[in-house]
Amino acid sequence: EPGMKGPEAVRMRVFLPAFVGDEEIAMKQEYQDLILQACSAKSLQIGAKIQTLWSGYGQIVRIHLQGCDRPSVVVKHVMFPQESRHPGGWNTDISHQRKVRSYQVESHWYQNYSTNDQCRVPLCLAAQSFGDEQLIVLEDLDAVGFPERRMSVRDAEVKACLCWIANFHGLFLGVSPQGLWPVGTYWHLETRPDELEAMADQKLKAAAGKIDSILNLCCFKTILHGDAKLANFCFSEDGLRVAAVDFQYVGGGCGMKDVIYFLGSCMDERECEKRVPAYLDYYFSELRVAVSEQVNFAELEEEWRGLFAFAWTDFQRFLLGWMPGHHKINRYSKRLTREVLSELNRTSK
Repeated sequence: EPGMKGPEAVRMRVFLPAFVGDEEIAMKQEYQDLILQACSAKSLQIGAKIQTLWSGYGQIVRIHLQGCDRPSVVVKHVMFPQESRHPGGWNTDISHQRKVRSYQVESHWYQNYSTNDQCRVPLCLAAQSFGDEQLIVLEDLDAVGFPERRMSVRDAEVKACLCWIANFHGLFLGVSPQGLWPVGTYWHLETRPDELEAMADQKLKAAAGKIDSILNLCCFKTILHGDAKLANFCFSEDGLRVAAVDFQYVGGGCGMKDVIYFLGSCMDERECEKRVPAYLDYYFSELRVAVSEQVNFAELEEEWRGLFAFAWTDFQRFLLGWMPGHHKINRYSKRLTREVLSELNRTSK
């Protein structure tokens, strides 16, 4: 995801605004020029807005190209607002600075890290800052075999995502997260002091630091996607292959954080109770194939399995402070949290 400069050629620089409902999508000429140069295209047309970024921090837009070998690209256009519109009301300076840093991290990720076909991500064609605005020009995954999005998933599609996660973790096992978040995931305790303060659950609040420390001190670390929810996976038409997007919170840590977050994003409490053990087995079977033979896999699996409930409880801690009525706070997550608190209580005596 390394800026590429195409051969200099005469290009038609056309400004073609697009409309979504009554909203006009406009783009400055210098941004269009960057896209044209990166793709060696002769002209472009601004297409549909794919989505608005969280809290009104910009938008993701599809750009149609002419005169090059790419029919389209996807542009992530970040615009830091004077006043953010957080859906949960968390409009604080800490929140703003975290988001600013997240887009810097994502740009660095796309420009300096690469994956393989087992954990496909969009190729980055260009990334550049323009004052308080930032542009990331990405390969259009729809055009290269990943046109489907899923609101719900079958067994094979869950496994496709877990296979991607396992291969991603295997590829980056032991790799230092240079230029990324030292600890990945958007709910990392150190970046969420406001949410911790707001928690009503005093027992979990008191244990939050210990849980975070146990996760951070694991022997086997990898690079985490950091926001590996179902909505961030793009599927092939048959649902058997996936690619992932949205690397704002990519960083170091225990692989269980991505696993619990993904499973919680696509299954309710009844499905979790019934299906999580088998999916965890599947993840580790894929991870075994993905890691280097020099890795003591038995030790890795033992450590990470032991941290599964801690990772889930860590996310529960975030939810209880951020949005205590969230549907992911359910009987399954509460049971795991009780187990972790009981274990901490036993080991502290």
